[in-house]
Amino acid sequence: MMERILEPEVMDTAEEAQDYDAMDFTEVNTAFADAVVALGIRAGYVLDVGTGTARIPILIAERLPDVGIAAVDLSAEMLKLAAAHLRAARLEARISLHLADAKNLPFPAATFDAVISNSIVHHIPEPVTVLREMARVAKPGAALLIRDLLRPDTPEAADALVRQYAGNESPRQQKLFRDSLGAALTLDEIAAAAQAAGLTGVTLAQTSDRHWTLTRPPAPWLGMSACPT
Repeated sequence: MMERILEPEVMDTAEEAQDYDAMDFTEVNTAFADAVVALGIRAGYVLDVGTGTARIPILIAERLPDVGIAAVDLSAEMLKLAAAHLRAARLEARISLHLADAKNLPFPAATFDAVISNSIVHHIPEPVTVLREMARVAKPGAALLIRDLLRPDTPEAADALVRQYAGNESPRQQKLFRDSLGAALTLDEIAAAAQAAGLTGVTLAQTSDRHWTLTRPPAPWLGMSACPT
């Protein structure tokens, strides 16, 4: 098994944020937004952890008009781009941006009807810390959708994924993807971290040649809260 090699926790230069935002994640982001809808979330207050430039919250808000979203990221440069995207989509009233550390979220316990996250876990040296925070701020029975990259078995397999999915990107963007694959977790590692974090009632599976997904549908008795204004 390929050894995990950590990458920087935050992409906080303007160049890094712009390079990331310019990469074509349309297919992956759309699939994630559709998966949120498929969980059965229809209203309430949703937390997006590691929102980046807020592409996914915008897609979700367009699909679910009764949902409000708090979108958190530790990169000020990412959030600058996110703010521009929200203005363009006219969704500033429904999506709030928060500069915050996913390992120490600035919200009370049991705040959110759903907690979602796409591709943040591999940035965290000790993933259990961010998963524990997600568990803390989620209401009992809240929906969960956490997806991230899956670390390949070998460097050669990682290089092949880069060629397949980032072959048309710039050399810098290809390196960003390759570094992320090297920093990702295996299924066994994420299962152990989820258990240690106290995430209960979840399903974990490999959902593509390069992703794992952890899900929990909303409990039928969970009353969706009104969205803060």
